[in-house]
This record gives sequence, structure tokens and C-alpha cells, in this order.
Amino acid sequence: MKLLMEFGFVFMILCAIVLYGEAEVYIVTVEGEPIISYTGGIDGFEATAVDSDEKIDTASESVTSYARHLENRHDMLLGLLFDRGTYKKLYSYRHLINGFAVHISPEQVETLRHAPGVKSVERDWKVKRLTTHTPQFLGLPTSVWPTGGGCDRAGEDIVIGFVDSGIYPHHPSFSTHNTEPYGPLAKYRGKCEVDPKTKRSFCNGKIIGAQHFAQAAIASGTFNPSIDFASPLDGDGHGSHTASIAAGRNGIPVRLYGHEFGKASGMAPRARIAVYKALYRLFGGFVADVVAAIDQAVHDGVDILSLSVGPNGPPAATKTTFLNPFDATLLGAVKAGVFVAQAAGNGGPFPKSLVSYSPWIVSVAAAIDDRRYKNHLTLGNGNILAGLGLSPSTHLNNTYTLVAANDVLLDSSVMKYSPTDCQRPELLNKNLIKGKILLCGYSFNFVVGTASIKKVSETAKALGAVGFVLCVENVSPGTKFDPVPVGLPGILITDVSKSKALIDYYNISTPRDWTGRVKSFKGIGKIGDGLMPILHKSAPQVALFSARGPNIKDFSFQEADLLKPDILAPGSLIWGAWSLNGTDEPNYDDRAGNPILAQQYSETEAMKLVRATPFDYGNGHVNPKSALDPGLIFDAGYRDYLGFLCTTPGIDFHEIKKYTNSPCNRTMGHPYNLNSPSITVSHLVRTQVVTRTVTNVAKQETYVMTARMQPAVAIEVNPPAMTIKAGASRKFTVTLTVRSVTGTYSFGEVLMKGSRGHKVRIPVLANGYSR
Repeated sequence: MKLLMEFGFVFMILCAIVLYGEAEVYIVTVEGEPIISYTGGIDGFEATAVDSDEKIDTASESVTSYARHLENRHDMLLGLLFDRGTYKKLYSYRHLINGFAVHISPEQVETLRHAPGVKSVERDWKVKRLTTHTPQFLGLPTSVWPTGGGCDRAGEDIVIGFVDSGIYPHHPSFSTHNTEPYGPLAKYRGKCEVDPKTKRSFCNGKIIGAQHFAQAAIASGTFNPSIDFASPLDGDGHGSHTASIAAGRNGIPVRLYGHEFGKASGMAPRARIAVYKALYRLFGGFVADVVAAIDQAVHDGVDILSLSVGPNGPPAATKTTFLNPFDATLLGAVKAGVFVAQAAGNGGPFPKSLVSYSPWIVSVAAAIDDRRYKNHLTLGNGNILAGLGLSPSTHLNNTYTLVAANDVLLDSSVMKYSPTDCQRPELLNKNLIKGKILLCGYSFNFVVGTASIKKVSETAKALGAVGFVLCVENVSPGTKFDPVPVGLPGILITDVSKSKALIDYYNISTPRDWTGRVKSFKGIGKIGDGLMPILHKSAPQVALFSARGPNIKDFSFQEADLLKPDILAPGSLIWGAWSLNGTDEPNYDDRAGNPILAQQYSETEAMKLVRATPFDYGNGHVNPKSALDPGLIFDAGYRDYLGFLCTTPGIDFHEIKKYTNSPCNRTMGHPYNLNSPSITVSHLVRTQVVTRTVTNVAKQETYVMTARMQPAVAIEVNPPAMTIKAGASRKFTVTLTVRSVTGTYSFGEVLMKGSRGHKVRIPVLANGYSR
């Protein structure tokens, strides 16, 4: 139920043996421009470069010809250096970077590193996946969808490319039944693989492309065709989930265990889905496969790339977080006119846990919206205990006898199996449980994943119980409980004091003999209905797991002059599609005038809420309605990102040229002058002047400028007011001065109020130093 992807960054150990020892996969970049930046100069090959942020015509003769040329050069280089059969080229990268992935021995790596024309040789590394009421929460049905043709037309002709774990094409969210037919889309040139078992295409008009990438996974020896599927079929569930949330059909009933929770919809229900499977069930994925998927997606003509994938830390082999084959490929995608969104990461709530670093990527933090599912247990003494349980109630007019799992063991020797977890029905006495409510214990096994609430429900049902209760007697700081859909009445009592009240009542109501054996069960209770959501109309919360800033620029965790994450969006407890092959445990200041809160660890409680900062939510919670009519925009493109790289201290110009094929012929003075809709100065000494440029995308309007900041840093904005014509751009400056050195960031904002009602807010962050 989480729109999120967990991350992993581990160097892989490959099992295959090549001629000279243990082989591994390496990503190699070579001299020569990739397609997006080739300006000509080679006889017989016309220029293919695109202007910044423009789509490339990959079907043109000049592009296809130059692509063949690059691939031939890759094959020629390898053929000249190594004997046939001693290596295996996995991919040629031609569109966004010029290079290839190859499976070679350590000795061959050294040969490649010193070969003429080779710019970089980097060992491949692993990555992992980072997901009804949400459209209403974001104001889509009333404010956004009507402008796009209505809920059934919104997203028309937009192609979203999903680099994820594939798709389950038979889910109703992706069906074409009872919809207006999807016509051909000339701008998209992707292909559709055929299911090797059924021989049926994975595409249907809604799903417009479906391919899988596993060469690096196969070379590493970790790919298992029977589990991972050598096709776009989702072997995990995550890819189907993310695709349905972004582009699933509108009005799809969410049914579980005979109950309908509402009708779900993707955010752009008419958008097309292009699948690029590069993540797998047991091991995640490899960068070489992911880069190949991204390169292919841009070639095919996607408009948007959705990435719930990334490492769990900065790349150790490169000097900066912004320059590596993965981020460089995404910079190429942006240059080719593709919008790239990536999950910020799952390392929260710790500082500097982000794994999406670069300014050309929209890094999205995960929010919990205002929907909550709660339930309650009513005891025979009248005490009502609150808890969680996405389940139906016991019969409203009946109460039922309570029996604890440790009192109905078939044999005391089974204690070694943790029977109170209620994971194994064969350990418990069915005759004593049938028709009663089974009490179980929520142990550490549930935290580490060796026990599940789903299994408790299955155990209770197998034993004939009318319902179950899970008691949490001890809780580790930071433990987070999610409601779990079950078909049997069930509830999780998360509050330790309430669990104690239940246990006390049970013990008082349960007479025992001198050995401790129960004489009779006399405690009674009933479980309420937990199927109806409670809408608090409250501000969103930053999810505990959501990765936090400050952003970092290198492996030594030096802070960058760039705010990340960029935005906050719903990312936890989201209803969406899943795959029948899914493996995950099924525990799935902007609203009402209240500030955004962030979930944090607590010393004494499971979790606490603190006031969030831009390091938690970036520029703020996504607001689709305002995005349609922002008034002013902060325009930045490929050349600006290049200028950002060229002014970031510690980045060698040769490194930039190596990864971008572009010289550093433009400077912006300081990286914090990148024209982003926020200002971050990680090392403020004395006074610094920051420049921003806004462009008016509405009618002529006069904006009044105000600024405020926490006391340690003084702030001033100039000019205090400005009139901007439609389509025109204007510069303004923000002056920051250290007042006192606190050792922490000061937070503030620049607020621009327009005469036509537009409001533009710019977060400002600065850490003052004495020198």
C-alpha cells in the first residue's frame, strides 16, 4: 500500500567465471557525442543534437544511422582489445550517454581503463525499488480534471514511462473494457513484448509499450526466470501499484474480502503506460539494466519518466553525487525534453538520507494524507479500546468469549515456535477457539517480517474463530503501524497502556487452578467496524520513512547549495493495483491553515510529530490546482544545470565534460544561483546576494515582495515590488547576512503577492558561519 520504493546500494559479487578470473559487469563511457548532443563533424553522419529541453526525433534517418555508428564503434573497441568469447557486451548506450555495459574480468577492466578513447569504467551497482481518496485530497476532480477534458479524458495522449518491476496487465486499472478506444499514438515508438507462456501481447492501447531489461541481472547470476519472469510481467507488485496510482483508469472499485472501499483512480486516468521492467522480485536491480531502460524509454518517446528506483547512498566511485552514469543519463533525458520524477528515498527520518540528488530530477517526498482507518474493541466491563483494523465488525448485537493463544496450546513444547504470534494454526486447540475471539501477541517477529497480520487472520479463520486481537505489549521507538485489510474481524491494539488494560481484564475474568491452567473463559468482547475511513481535513504529515535533507554533493556528505526533496506528495497508504505475484507484506501549512508535520522517532513512544521543515517537505505539498495557474515560474533547463555543475566547488571540469559531453563555458557565480524555486546557502559567510528570475505565464500583474527569516540570518529582497508583463521575465535579488552563528540552518521565505491573486512562496535556507 505504499507508493514508495526501498533503496539498496551494494557492490555485487558475480559468480560467472570468464577467461581471466571472476568477471563482473562494468559501465563504460567512451569519447564521442551521444545522439542528443552530436553536432556533426563525422563524415557521412548528420548532426542529431537537440536544443535544450526539446524532444528528439529518434525515427529520423540521421538518428538511426548515427546510433548504428556508435554501436559499431563499441563493438569494434571490444573486438580490438579482447578475444571473442572472453567478454559479453550487454548493452550499447547511444541516446543519452555514449558507452556500453560489458561483463569482463578484472584484468580486462585494467586494459579497458587504459585504452585510447575510453573515458570512464565503473563497476555496476545494485538498486532497489523505492507506493481512492487521493484525487479528492489533491483537488483533482473539481479543479484539475475538468480543464483536461474531464475525469475520463485527463492525461490524454501523455505517455508515462515506468522504470519499475513490470506490470500485471490484467488488472482492471489497465483494462480497455467499456472505455472509449485508444487510438494509435504516432509519437511513441516503443515495442510490446509477448508473454512467452500465453503468446499474448502485454499491450492493449492503455498499456502502449512493455519491455524488460535483465542482461546485467543475468550476467550476475542472480536472475531466476521462474520467479523473476523473463518478460514485462510484474513479479513483485510494485510496478503495477505505481502505474495504477499515476495512470490507472478512473472509477475502478476497490474490493477486498467482499467489501468495497471506494472507487480508485490514477492521477492522469487517460494517460498511456509504457513499461520498462528493470527491477526484480528478490534482488532489486542493477544500474546497467536501469540505464538501458531509461535510454530506451527516451528513444521510444515517453513524455514522463517515473522512477521508484535508486541507490541507498551516494556513489563512492565518483567525486560528486551529481555525476555518475545514472544521473548523467537522466540529465540527458531532461535535455531530450522528458520530465523525470524520482522517489526521494526510504531512509527517513534521518538527516542527509536522500538518494535523489540532482537538480534536473524532481525528487518527491512521501506524505500521509488526511485519511485514517481506525477501529475499536469493546470489553465486557464497558471499556472501549481504540486500535487499527481494516476489517468488518463482529455481529453488532453479540459479544464473544476471549481466549488467549498461550492458554489454548495443544502442547507446552510448542513454545519454541512463538505460538502467541498466531502464525501456525496446528499449534493451537481448535475446539477451544471455535466461535471465540482469539487474542495474540504482536512480537518483534512482526517488525522484522517473519510474522504477519495476514497470517494471523488466516490462522484465526482456520481455527473457526469469529475474530482476532493483536496486543502490543512492548514497542520499539519509531515503530510504525499501518492498517492491514483482512476478511475476518480483527484489530491491532497499538497503544501499550490499552493493551495492558485488555490483558488485565482478561486475567481478572479468567479463573485458573493452582497450576495456572484455565478453568473457564469468561472475558467477553466485540470488534467494531474498521472499514470506513475517517477524513480529518488536516494538514498532511511527512511519512516516517521518507528521506530527508540536507542534500549532499559528494561521498563525504558535504552539503549542497540545493534544496532536496523538491516536493511532498501522498506516498503512504495509497490504494492501488497489485500483482497476483506480489510478495510484499500487505501492511500497507497548507491544508486547513495548519502547518505540515513530520513523523519522527521518539525516545519514549512509537512515534512523535514535530513541525516539519523544508528538509522534510522541500518546497511544500503538491498543489495541482495552483500548478495549472501558478502566475510565475522559475524557468531552468539543461544549460542552467550545466552551469550549476560548473560552479559547484570540487567538481573537475574534465569530469563534467566526461559525463555531459559539454564544456564549462557558462558560470552562474555560485551554485545557489541556479534558478530553482527555493534558495539554499549551505555555508553563509558574512553577506551573500542570491539572484532569481521569474517568468510571468499569466496576464500582466504587479507583485509585492516581502521576506522573513529566523533571527540568526538577516534577509532583504529587492525590488520590493515589480510589474511583469505577460510572457516577460524579471530578476530579483535576495540578500542574506549572518547575524549570529548557531551551527544550524535558519529557515525563512520570500513571499510574492500578485495584484491578480497569485501567490508565490520561495523557501529560504541558510547556515551561517563566521568565516
